Amino acid sequence: MMSAIKNIFRKLFGDISVGTVVRTLCFFLALANQVLNATGHSPLPITNDQVNTLVTTGATVIFGLIAWWKNNSFTPAAIKADKELKAFKGK
Repeated sequence: MMSAIKNIFRKLFGDISVGTVVRTLCFFLALANQVLNATGHSPLPITNDQVNTLVTTGATVIFGLIAWWKNNSFTPAAIKADKELKAFKGK
């Protein structure tokens, strides 16, 4: 699944890093938000409580995924491979 996503990303963006694409998209989103606010339009008609909920939920999901994605070895084969890798690296 990840290789398919990586292939699609490479076809769309070539050698541009994921971080560069994400930062650029965030910049354009923020810029569009500023333009809409400057012209008196409300891009997101939501309350402060809803913003708080969205931000905290988003942070929880993002940090949870980052923590989960980090090398968490659950299977005996993966744990054994981690031990062999540490021994190989001399740690």
